[in-house]
Amino acid sequence: MKASVLVDNKSNGSLKGEWGLSILIDTGSRRVLLDTGASDLFIDNSKKLGLFDALCDTDAAVLSHAHYDHGNGIEAFFGINSRAKLYVGRNCDENCYIRKWIFRKYIGIPKNIMSRFSERIVPVIEKTQICDNVYIIPHSTPDLDKIGIREKMYIRRNSRWLPDDFSHEHTVAVRTEQGLVIFNSCSHGGTVNIINEVTEAFPGEKICAYIGGFHLFNKTEDEVRLTAKRLKETGVGYICTGHCTGENALSILREELGDVLHTLYSGMVIEI
Repeated sequence: MKASVLVDNKSNGSLKGEWGLSILIDTGSRRVLLDTGASDLFIDNSKKLGLFDALCDTDAAVLSHAHYDHGNGIEAFFGINSRAKLYVGRNCDENCYIRKWIFRKYIGIPKNIMSRFSERIVPVIEKTQICDNVYIIPHSTPDLDKIGIREKMYIRRNSRWLPDDFSHEHTVAVRTEQGLVIFNSCSHGGTVNIINEVTEAFPGEKICAYIGGFHLFNKTEDEVRLTAKRLKETGVGYICTGHCTGENALSILREELGDVLHTLYSGMVIEI
């Protein structure tokens, strides 16, 4: 399996970065695009990486969750790829907000995108195989709305403000000869919760890698160190993170995890 990072926060030479994430996953027999970042930058970077034709011919796409920094490039992707379906979370909608003081700011995917491209969008309700060796795992951990409260994230539903329970977020799991590789772009549901969910979905199979953002940029040092301790206890041997993890948290994770930890950047290629 080869994963090419089309967009991350970190730029790399001529490859620009933005607050967002987009990864092209190549299993050898199929290609899957995970997220489209916050703009069409993922397309520009794909051209510089020599991956534009692969992007145009990608077999499937996955929206990790319904936030703008992962879905603002959806229309641009549909413009260059006429066949790939976009798999979204079971409660994916244009209704995600963050609260700041008494205000709520919209942080969701582009308005009307779900209705305009309904024929291309597939909600995922349960564990689903989308192509050879590539699966989507929805959250099964209870009480994730408590994380929504802590993060001040809300959804607007039927004229009500509800704490986000991240039922619009899901995990991509890729089966390789070395074991399962987890991709979760922001891990709002909690990194260890996600590892446990994948373990439950694939009994007896080894998880060899976890790639994605960990949403630790706003966490205290103690919280980051506890996350690192729990990650170490899972035994996952390769962890690659960036985007919403944050520089301070990355520094702490490096101290705690050592050579197990790797840092995402635009143009990075991961081979497992």
